[in-house]
Order: sequence, then C-alpha cells, then structure tokens
Amino acid sequence: MLTAITGINWGDEGKGRMVDLLSESYDIICRYQGGNNAGHTVINDKGKFILNLLPSGILRDGAANVMGGGMAVDLEHLCGEIDALSAKGVSVTPENLKISDKAFICLPYHKAQDIAEEDRLGDKKYGSTRRGIAPVYGDKYMKKGLRMGDLLEPAALKQKLADIVEWKNITLKGYGQGYEISDLSAVADWLEKFGNRLVPYITDVTEYLYSAVGSGKKVLFEAQLGALRDIDYGIYPYTTSSQCLAAYAPIGAGIPGMRLDRVVGVMKAYSSCVGEGPFTVEMFGDEARALREAGAEYGAATGRPRRVGGFDVPASRYGVKVQGADEIALTKLDVLAYLDKIPVCVAYEIDGERTGAFPSGDALVRAKPVFEYLEGFKTDVSKCRKIGDLPQAAVNYVRFVEKAVGCPIKYVSVGAGRDDYIVMG
Repeated sequence: MLTAITGINWGDEGKGRMVDLLSESYDIICRYQGGNNAGHTVINDKGKFILNLLPSGILRDGAANVMGGGMAVDLEHLCGEIDALSAKGVSVTPENLKISDKAFICLPYHKAQDIAEEDRLGDKKYGSTRRGIAPVYGDKYMKKGLRMGDLLEPAALKQKLADIVEWKNITLKGYGQGYEISDLSAVADWLEKFGNRLVPYITDVTEYLYSAVGSGKKVLFEAQLGALRDIDYGIYPYTTSSQCLAAYAPIGAGIPGMRLDRVVGVMKAYSSCVGEGPFTVEMFGDEARALREAGAEYGAATGRPRRVGGFDVPASRYGVKVQGADEIALTKLDVLAYLDKIPVCVAYEIDGERTGAFPSGDALVRAKPVFEYLEGFKTDVSKCRKIGDLPQAAVNYVRFVEKAVGCPIKYVSVGAGRDDYIVMG
C-alpha cells in the first residue's frame, strides 16, 4: 500500500496532523520534496512539534522515516531539528531515519543568494522564505549541486566544492556590496561540522524502499506545501521550487517505478496563504484579523501572519484534480464556529465573465471572487467525534464543499490534537 498525503491549496492545510494520525497504519513515512521553507505542526500525546525537514512520522513510535532524493536538506537546520526533538524525548537514530544519498544539500551560499535576490526584487519579490530553496533547486538543474552522498567521499567532495564556490562567487559578486561572498574554507568547515553528524543516516533509499515494498511494507508519502505552490502546476512564479503533487511522490522518494494506491488531499474549511502572489478570496481589515486569530494563522516555518479568506471552490476543485485525490481531509472546521454566515467563493469573474475554472498566469491576477454565504453553525464542535454530534448547519457546510470540489470528504478535523477528528459516513 502506497499512500500520499498532499495539499490541495497553497500549503498550510494541516498535512502534518493528518500524517501523524494516519501513520499508525503505515510502516514507513517519507518526505519526497522541499526543504525547510515550510513547517508541519503536530500536536499529540508527546507535545507540540513544528517539523520543517523531518517527516511527521518521526513522532510515531516504531515507524521508519525517509527523507527522499527530491528534498533539499539544510544540514545545520536538520541537526538543530534532531536536537530539538531529542530535548523533548523523541529519539532520532539511523534506525528510524534514512536520508537519501540523492537528496541535495542546501549550503550557506544558497541562503545568501536567496536573500540577495529577494532584496534586489524589492516590491516585485516572490515572497521567498530566504532559506535558499530556489537556489538549491536551480543548482540541481544547472548540475552544480552537492548531494548527501557526496559527504561519503571527502576527497572528491573537496574538489567539487572548490569548483562550485568559484562559480558561485561570480554570481554573488554581481549583487554588489553588503552580500556575503562564499569563502571556500568556511563552507568546507560548515560541511564537515554538520555533515559528519548526518553521515550515519545516509542511505541508498531506492534500494531500501524497493526492498521494503517488496516485503509488504506500507509507505505513507508526505508532501510539503500544496498544489497551488507546485513549480509546474501552481501559481507560477509565486510557487515553491519543487513538485508538490502526489504523482511525484514515488519519484521524489526514490522508487520511480512504483504507483500510488491512494491519495488523501488535505484542505482547510477556509483559505489561507503565506507569501506573495494572487489570492483571489483574500480578506482584509477586521474581517481578516478575526479569522486569522480564530485559526491561529501564522506560518509554522517563518511565523509570518498568513493571508486568509473564505473557502475557494475553483482553486480547491483544481487542486483536487491535479493531485488526483481519492478522498479529502477537511481541517479546521471548528475555526468557523464564530461566523453567522460562512463565505464561500463559488466562481471567479474575469474581465466581466464568470467562470468556475481556475486560470493561470495574468488572468488569475485579474480574477474577482463570486461569493455565496452559507448558514453558520455558531457552536463549539471541538468535542464532536462522529457525524451525529455535529450541528446540521456544519454537516450542510461539509456536504456543500464536498459536492463543490467533486471529491468525497472522509475526515473532518475539529481541533489540533491527534484525536480531534470525525470520520464522515
């Protein structure tokens, strides 16, 4: 059984809490793309955790975890994440964490380049987290990257690093005064300091996963961000720099010849978005502040206030389609309890024409939301554990969303804890 848990919208949908919930039924949990530019928040019996690089299954006793070849790994950040978990009593060892030898390394000069470029763009910036992710993936496709497996060959690594730093300095010097220029010895020291700690975790993940699946092990793939941030099918260029879609999960994990059996798409009962780019349903002023505070909408990786708005049907229907979702987990239904009327964007108006499709490019920038308002349920639903416990207005809202996006909603979360959810009938 190969299952992917993916985001339907802009990210921050609550994928981590769903991985933590469903991982009980899986042997291996695998992150297959992205870096530490986003976070998954998990609350369970061990406490509250924010994970940027480690798979959320690291919190599940007995589960093996994989960081796939499609990831970009900041060695320093990963060491810090492991230390933070250890301080809370969560053990991270080579037995429960395997890092692909094909995963790319995010180095200090990547962060310097990311910061310099965002500063250069000014008001036209893409909303980068300034953690070096775009430059890492750029170097990957320029064939000038370093991979985790390079840490196993120190002599060869030294020469590769010298060649890359020489080339990278040419790029960084173009940004002028005030930006860090990579020093070869400093970068080499950084690699040695943090890389040596991670060497025991480096694994031929392709061989490991094929062997595991062949012996009947079940694998759960964990995506970072959501469909609308995918580099190919998202709101380009305001996207991440990797493929967030479920179809990429076996490839990014390390088993490209395998096929998924199930895709669980995760979306909120309303909309939220971190970063720049078109966000058609965005609320402003007091209306936005009320929803942001009710949902505690602040970025897990950056702490930035999230942009918020009503549920977006065209965006979500598109996300369901490109993710190939078989079923949906709808999160944060409880947050909407304060509303008398719940806003739902059912269509867009673009240049005077109404459409239910999700456009790309500049047409999306010109899109205006067409709202309908559903009856609010005005009741605390956080203690509900079955569909019969929900007020009828809440059930009606869930069913409306389900029909609108064209995919069955199986799970509804009504709180942040592991057990705060309902399985819909």
